[in-house]
Amino acid sequence: MIWSQVGFSSQQTRRTYVAIAMAVEKKSPDKDLSKDNLADETPLKSKTDSDQSLPKSKGKWAALVENLRLIAIALLIAAVVRIFIAEPRYIPSPSMVPTLAVGDRLLVDKISYRLHPPKSGDIVVFEPPPQLQDYGYTTRQAFIKRVIGLPGQTVQVSQGTVRVDNKPLQEPYILESPQYEMPAVQIPPGSLFVMGDNRNDSNDSHVWGFLPIDNIIGKATFRFWPWPRVSLLKPQEAESTSVKLK
Repeated sequence: MIWSQVGFSSQQTRRTYVAIAMAVEKKSPDKDLSKDNLADETPLKSKTDSDQSLPKSKGKWAALVENLRLIAIALLIAAVVRIFIAEPRYIPSPSMVPTLAVGDRLLVDKISYRLHPPKSGDIVVFEPPPQLQDYGYTTRQAFIKRVIGLPGQTVQVSQGTVRVDNKPLQEPYILESPQYEMPAVQIPPGSLFVMGDNRNDSNDSHVWGFLPIDNIIGKATFRFWPWPRVSLLKPQEAESTSVKLK
């Protein structure tokens, strides 16, 4: 037999060589499924996990940068809208009661008067005219009133009635009739006569005179707060007079 052919003389010697052969066979590189080969995957997994953590970190920074960019764009759009298109305003006084109450918040349209001049009955927001600034008001303290008279028209308050070109106005929107008298005055070019709907508690043109059209910030068009009073300032609500401009 094989072992006798290669000159093994005893059973003990054969067992010794068999043990050596088996030991060599276990270390053979041809055995791909050995435990030693599987163990070599451990450092590879660790390296893969490390490589994956870097893209995740970069992804977080990219998302943060994108969010900041969106916020910056939104703020820029809001600034452009506020400066050129529309802006919110808060009603601090009762001068426009009952149409507008203290605490109402309005959207002021800043485009309309670039397309056409103010109309009788419009509710306008404006910077204080020079005569009010002389009394300490600043341009940051905007006023809100209703347009009563246009350039060239004559306005008078007599016996509880406002008259434009000697025609009495129909004013369903006022709180009460004015309890004062004002002689007829003619509105100069480039100016308006404005009054509060709360006629007896309003610092308006019957007190300080005419409003330069250039001082107008915009037209109040929409009440967005408080929620129960959310509404458009409809034309029939703002329509104050049937007098037509000549």
